[in-house]
Amino acid sequence: MRQYLLIGLLLLLDLDCRKKSSDSPGFNLFTVEDDLELGAKVAAEIESDPSKYPILDSAQHPQAYRHLYRLRDSILQTGKLTYTTKFPWRLRIIRDDSTLNAFCAPGGYIYVYTGLIKYLRTEAQLIGVMGHEMAHADRRHTTQILTQAYGVQTLLQLISGQEQPGLIGQIASSLLLLSFSRDHERDADRHSVIYLCPTTYRADGAADFFEYITQQGGLRPPAFLSTHPDPGERVQNIRSTKQELGCTGTQDYEPRYAQIVASLP
Repeated sequence: MRQYLLIGLLLLLDLDCRKKSSDSPGFNLFTVEDDLELGAKVAAEIESDPSKYPILDSAQHPQAYRHLYRLRDSILQTGKLTYTTKFPWRLRIIRDDSTLNAFCAPGGYIYVYTGLIKYLRTEAQLIGVMGHEMAHADRRHTTQILTQAYGVQTLLQLISGQEQPGLIGQIASSLLLLSFSRDHERDADRHSVIYLCPTTYRADGAADFFEYITQQGGLRPPAFLSTHPDPGERVQNIRSTKQELGCTGTQDYEPRYAQIVASLP
């Protein structure tokens, strides 16, 4: 019954009225509990396919996970996320040195590729990217975009366990290449700064990353860089947000970053 009520509601809504100025850009029919349930299903799918997602065992690589959880905790401890305690914010490292990417499934399941970690040069860059990806989950952008891509009825069937075979695998794969809207990317960039502003890190670390990767030639950019808005505009917006908020953190922790890279296989 709930599925049909939600679908009927969607048909009655005026698409021009979907934006909410005080909330995340876009309209979302799914509840926070739906985000959690979908995220858990996606995480289970990802971690059941080691050939496609070779996840590092945390027991065998405890130092690498300690470093990344330290960065994650620096973000969560600011109290700036809406779902700090509601989402698990579980982190996994995918061993793939050729992929410069990170993503966060609905409900706060964070995945970072070794290729991205080894490519970056400072903790400020990495934590800036992590903040951006965590913002997509905390601001619930991911279920908004998945709703547009797959439809409300399809996702509700998935959450209720009635989905077509292979659908959850498709959704898991799509997270790596998900094309967020211009408003979503701007919102995630801004919230990365908001999350880092109370910390000792330079809050515009994500801008450093965008500048660094665009200066390098011949590399396949991550999905969140290859989509609009233009990287130059994003750098400017991130720097402006830092100035607007009066963020005072100055640390890059570049020497310490070498320890993170050295902890990886």
